[in-house]
Amino acid sequence: MTVSQTIFRAALLDPDKDRPNGLEDAKGRLARKRFDVYRNNVAVSLTEALETGFPAITKLLGEENFKAISGVFLRQHPPSSPLMMHYGQEFPSFLVEFEPLAHLGYLGDVAALELALRRAYHAADAAPIDPATLAAITPLELSDVSFSFAPAVAIVTSDWPIYGIWAFNMRNGPKPTAKPESILVLRPAFDPEPHLLTPAEASCMRSLLGGATLGDAAEQAALVDTGFNLGPLLTQLLTGNAITKITTKN
Repeated sequence: MTVSQTIFRAALLDPDKDRPNGLEDAKGRLARKRFDVYRNNVAVSLTEALETGFPAITKLLGEENFKAISGVFLRQHPPSSPLMMHYGQEFPSFLVEFEPLAHLGYLGDVAALELALRRAYHAADAAPIDPATLAAITPLELSDVSFSFAPAVAIVTSDWPIYGIWAFNMRNGPKPTAKPESILVLRPAFDPEPHLLTPAEASCMRSLLGGATLGDAAEQAALVDTGFNLGPLLTQLLTGNAITKITTKN
């Protein structure tokens, strides 16, 4: 008797389901105990992959709670790739929608930040521009340029102090202050780094990532803060090896 992949997979990810009938070893003997061991190993491996990918969430929830929540998650979201470094793409949205955690509204956004950091770590390499290239553009021309960015670059925006929460748990930072925060993820070398942005910088960065010219992005930022200074953000992008191409509007 053969076991369909659908039945096998469903039983493999859910310990409450009965073992599939028809499981036999090479000698034709029932292999139910072996299946139990295999099922447990799969659950442990997926949980460990989540713990590795979301260390701040693990600390915030505590290991035992995290393992229990992971058990629920892995039943609903089995791996779609054999590469465990990519497992957990749906975890931020799962935390947002998971009713028992509704009182911890920040969890999903903290997980989104951790996911952005992990994606940045595994993103493809890209050669940055020579900063002298940007310096050679006249101030009049500068407003008409747009940028292409390295695959590792991302921005995460939240109504919660997600950078403060992440830094408090991962870097012994100060206690977070209740306020919205936006984080720019860069990977200047091998390891990604999160950078806290001002609201105006976040507005500018979102515009640039959307393909806006530098002038238009700066105008949008000025609507958030009339004293917006583009210089620090540009310096951060250059030192973070974030810009890979400059395109002139004309």
